Amino acid sequence: MNLIFVIFLLITSCFHCIQCTHLKGTFKSNEFFKFLVKFGFQKTDRHQKESTHGYIFGNITSKQDFPVPIIFAVLDRSYFLEYYQNRLIYDKKQACKRMFNKLKDKAFHHKCGRKGNDYLRNIPCPKGKLCPDEDTPWNVVKGNQFTYVIQDIIQPSFWYISMVACYRNESTCEWQHYEPNSYYRIDYDIWLVNGNPNTSSYNALTYQFSFDRQNTLELYLLFWLCYMVLVPLQCYAVRIQKHPVTRLFTASLLLDFIALCMILIHNLKFALDGIGFPKLSMLGDILDILSRTLFMLLLLLLAKGWAVTRLELTWKPLVFAIWLCYGIVHILLYVWNLTEVDVIEDIDEYQTWPGWIIIVFRTLIMIWFLYELRITMLYEHNTQKLNFLLHFGASSLVWFIYLPILALIALHVSALWRFKLLLGITYSADCFAYCVMAHLLWPTRSEQYFLLAGPSLAELEELDQFNEAPHIVNNSYTSLSSMSSLDICRYDETSKSKVNA
Repeated sequence: MNLIFVIFLLITSCFHCIQCTHLKGTFKSNEFFKFLVKFGFQKTDRHQKESTHGYIFGNITSKQDFPVPIIFAVLDRSYFLEYYQNRLIYDKKQACKRMFNKLKDKAFHHKCGRKGNDYLRNIPCPKGKLCPDEDTPWNVVKGNQFTYVIQDIIQPSFWYISMVACYRNESTCEWQHYEPNSYYRIDYDIWLVNGNPNTSSYNALTYQFSFDRQNTLELYLLFWLCYMVLVPLQCYAVRIQKHPVTRLFTASLLLDFIALCMILIHNLKFALDGIGFPKLSMLGDILDILSRTLFMLLLLLLAKGWAVTRLELTWKPLVFAIWLCYGIVHILLYVWNLTEVDVIEDIDEYQTWPGWIIIVFRTLIMIWFLYELRITMLYEHNTQKLNFLLHFGASSLVWFIYLPILALIALHVSALWRFKLLLGITYSADCFAYCVMAHLLWPTRSEQYFLLAGPSLAELEELDQFNEAPHIVNNSYTSLSSMSSLDICRYDETSKSKVNA
């Protein structure tokens, strides 16, 4: 748990919330450029335009007086990429010129571009008043200084929000770098939503969410309900059968359920305020990774026949070393995806080189799993155990192989739908694997093929009756292994009486 806590602190220390739709923060003088958020706006319904528009509204103020205003930019992808790439130019005067080179004729300006679109706004806005560029006061959401209305009747689209210390010289219409003589600070409080905030008819389950995250709350709720049935059943199973395999499986299932609860709490709160609990969600993601790695360890142990055909585990250091390496690589991939992958790029975690590494690693583990399972089945002749291993191997193979196939499919899916695809299939595969494993390891079924620990004296009479059952009589291995010490004593006493006679 200490390791989990350290990893969590490292992630949160270098991560800022870029998925929030209610943004609060500060733009300071030591920053030239600040990217705020990437947000997916839904397609506008021709028949319900007002209620299906996207909206950006809020307040941007400062306690300092600015001789010239700087820029608040709301851009779609076609304009944003060039604007964003030129921010890194060392000479900031040249950076401003190149960033707005494509926009100088496309963005509205009251003197230099009256035919342009409303992509840029001058900030900060005067306290208690509307922003100077707000030409439709009746459309501004009450209590805010500006409002953008995003409309796209063709398809959903991503929009990118940022601030930059550039301004347009009204006499020359050229873009210049704002270089203040003193410290400046701009405070902002901005909302981005899908739906009209002036009405109460919007869908509360999609209102705060970017289009690529819409309907994910329903998915989390659906799987939570599935686990609410599965987890109590498995807790009951582990109480009546205290076996190492059952305990290991229950630990993996509980970790996954706790992770899902944390993520669900974050999303429910997010649906209300557009912020949620980002740190709780990240902790849930880490626990989710740990639950999957623990489940993989269970599959490897069963494939080697542990507790089914043998009590002693061979090559124990190798098994645990591979499991540990896979867990570390998986967590590093998660950290990499949060900190190193630019949110501007429309890629997922499995389209980066760490993602390909973990897919290759998982595929190699799958091949090793199949090899070990084949060896175990070759040396096993008990029909019931072979039947268990056959069903176990088929279901486990589905769990192993779905991720490489899913990663290949995701390459051809738009980023607007990719997250929901990955989330739905991943959770479905995990839930299916847990359900199948709970079925295979149910106590009344698994006692037929598990190598259970030796019985206590209080259980001897029950074991005598168990040994006389038809399915145990046919299983010579189980009958011999479950012979009680009381039967042996009776046999010895009978032999002695015959000798004395």
